[in-house]
Amino acid sequence: MLDTTSDSRPRAIVVGSGFGGLAAAVRLGAKGYRVSVLEKLDKPGGRAYTYTQDGFTFDAGPTIITAPQVFHELWELCGKRFEDHIDLRPSDPFYDIRFDDGRVFRYSGDDEAMLAEVARFNPDDVEGFERFKKVSEDIYKVAFEQLVDVPFHSLLFTLKCAPDLIRLGGYNSVYNTVCKYLKDPALRIVFSFHPLLIGGNPLTTTAYYCLIAHLERKYGVHYAMGGTGALVQGLVDLIEGQGGEVICDAGVDEIRIENGTAVGVTLESGERLDSAVVVSNADAAFTYTHLLRKHKRRVWTDAKVKRRDFSMSLFVWYFGTNRTFDDCQHHTMVLGPRYEELLKDIFARKKLADDFSLYLHRPTANDPSLAPEGCDSFYVLSPVPNLKSGTNWSRQAEPYRKAIEKRLEETVLPGLSQSIVTQRMLTPQDFQDRLSSVNGAAFSIEPKLFQSAWFRPHNKSPEAKNLFLVGAGTHPGAGVPGVLPSAKVMEKVAPDASEFVKV
Repeated sequence: MLDTTSDSRPRAIVVGSGFGGLAAAVRLGAKGYRVSVLEKLDKPGGRAYTYTQDGFTFDAGPTIITAPQVFHELWELCGKRFEDHIDLRPSDPFYDIRFDDGRVFRYSGDDEAMLAEVARFNPDDVEGFERFKKVSEDIYKVAFEQLVDVPFHSLLFTLKCAPDLIRLGGYNSVYNTVCKYLKDPALRIVFSFHPLLIGGNPLTTTAYYCLIAHLERKYGVHYAMGGTGALVQGLVDLIEGQGGEVICDAGVDEIRIENGTAVGVTLESGERLDSAVVVSNADAAFTYTHLLRKHKRRVWTDAKVKRRDFSMSLFVWYFGTNRTFDDCQHHTMVLGPRYEELLKDIFARKKLADDFSLYLHRPTANDPSLAPEGCDSFYVLSPVPNLKSGTNWSRQAEPYRKAIEKRLEETVLPGLSQSIVTQRMLTPQDFQDRLSSVNGAAFSIEPKLFQSAWFRPHNKSPEAKNLFLVGAGTHPGAGVPGVLPSAKVMEKVAPDASEFVKV
């Protein structure tokens, strides 16, 4: 623990060490606090945790960096240059998208190459693609450049944003918007799947998330050498350089509220820690229903949380092979035979389907340090229903994994089954039990129109003074370009440390 006798700065406690919590800690340190980040697991990262086994390194969650500037800001707050500490490199192509019929769309940041790919699939869609690019850029300029790090705590402010919402078609879904410009069924999938990266259903997620297409084109898709864990360690180094600390194996049982003010936490061990402010990077729904379970809530009651629609979950299979698969890109989408109906199974019917669409991550395509020499490190991710499906993952996990292995072997990784030397799995049950995600949702509350902005749990909690929330369940939402700005919103509404210094 921090030395409280020689350090007179007011203390801030951050619950959880995901990207949102680590970014919040850096920003609180810059505001003059001595920060303690409390992590339930044995090392930091949250969903960005890193597994190491048998000489292989597996990033547990985020693998794509599309807005490097959100990291640069944190290093600049500490008077440092991001490039001096993190080796971030662009991916080219961004990813391959393999359709069930074997066709492959190579998605990149090269405008001419993208036009050629669109024309190869359907020449009649080239003009529509150009118009969609403009729409994506227009949405990006409002939803990301103007609003991503703005507090949405006022309904009046939200209503003032309504004209832009209407003008940009935010009341439509991503999929419906894409369909206005593109006629080819395959191209409609290529340019509408992005909400799945942040837990949203392309059929229902607000068209504001069409901004992702422009975000990728503007900044590119990047990866960190050493894996995403290198970014986590870089943030931990910043926090410790500010005189803060990250304490692992320190699960929080309760956020303590006295006289309507957050005053600290009680650990699962029973230890009580006091603080001037508390920031929760735990799942927003878990924060209210568990960490504040002893506090009478007037807004985010158990009943209100229960009525929210939660994101889908994920089945993730991590595996290492004793050979390399050099024809496989860093990022590959392996699509199944269905799109709309599969999405309805996942989000509406809460049914674990027999078919699936997969995201395959092969970081050793560009960073061989993540596996022993001559080997490959992989993870494959399948969007699945959250735990409201009733699926018993203790029985279903292995058959589902075997089905995915068979699919990969038949498509992009021939000979896979004879090459696997190490593996592990992450299921929706693990999201609930290990990561404290309500309903095992991988991205907290689903990013639908009336569960976004003002309708989402606020970064400044209405339940207690000096209590703040960051992470996927708050504004602006999930995904690295959303989670890190949530800490910037928190910074704007949290008091400076000087307000707690006795004169």
